[in-house]
Amino acid sequence: MNQKTTNQREEEILRELQRAGGSCRVSALAEQLSVSNETIRRNVKTLEERNVVRKVHGGVHLNEEVIEPPFENRLSEQADAKGILAQAVAETISDGDSVFLDIGSTTAYVAQALRNHSNLFVVTNSIFVAHTLSMRNNNRVFMAGGELRAHDGGAFGAEALDLVRRLNVQMAVFSVGAVNSEMGFMLHDLEEANIARVAAENAQVSIVVADSGKFNKRAPVSLDKMSAIDVFVTDCVPPVEINAMLDKHEIEIVIAGQG
Repeated sequence: MNQKTTNQREEEILRELQRAGGSCRVSALAEQLSVSNETIRRNVKTLEERNVVRKVHGGVHLNEEVIEPPFENRLSEQADAKGILAQAVAETISDGDSVFLDIGSTTAYVAQALRNHSNLFVVTNSIFVAHTLSMRNNNRVFMAGGELRAHDGGAFGAEALDLVRRLNVQMAVFSVGAVNSEMGFMLHDLEEANIARVAAENAQVSIVVADSGKFNKRAPVSLDKMSAIDVFVTDCVPPVEINAMLDKHEIEIVIAGQG
C-alpha cells in the first residue's frame, strides 16, 4: 500500500518533527506515518548524513540550524539587506514584464519594491505577494490554487503546480534557505523545491536572491535543477568555495549596490 519515494518519506518525517517541536521518538514517527521502525531508521540515517537531524537513543532531533523560523520572524531578519537586494532585483524588472515570485521572505521584499511598477503579469503561490501587487497599477496577478499554509500563506500541491506549469514568464524570483558550496541552493520544504523547479523551467531568466547570512548554511532540501538558475543576487562577495559552485553551474553573481 505504501509506495512513497524516499524523498517523500523524508519530507514527512521532517514535517512531523517540526509539528512535535523538533524532536520525536522513532516509534511515534513510525506509528504516525504507518510504516515500520526500520523504515524510519533508514530515512533518519540518510537525513543524519546530510546533517539535517541528529539520532539519539530511541529518537531523533532536528538540527537547530535547519529549522525555519516563522514567516513573520523571517521578514524582520536582515531587513536592511533584504531591502537592498529587493531593490536590485526590482530594477531588472520593467513595467509590463511577467514574473513569478515565490513565498520566501526576501521575495516578499521584492514584491514591495515592485509596488510602483505597472502592468505587471505576476504568478505567485504567496498570499503576501498577491496582496501586495494585486488591485494596483493595472497589474494582473495569478494566485496559485490550493489550501494556504498557516505559517507562511503559501499555496502548494497539484493545483498550484498546474498553474505555475501553464504560465510561462520572463523572470522567476526565488528565495532560498541556504547557499551551500557542496549542495548548492537549499530550501526547507520539498513542496517549495517542486514549485521552484517547475517555475524555473518555465521562465526565461531564473533569479535566486539571498543575503550573505545564508552562506554555507544548510536546509533539508536541495534545489535539484541548478542548471535552471541564471542569476544569484546577494549583498556581498561569496566565499571562494561558493563562488566555485556558482561558476560550475554557470550562474552569474550580482552584488547588490555594486553595479
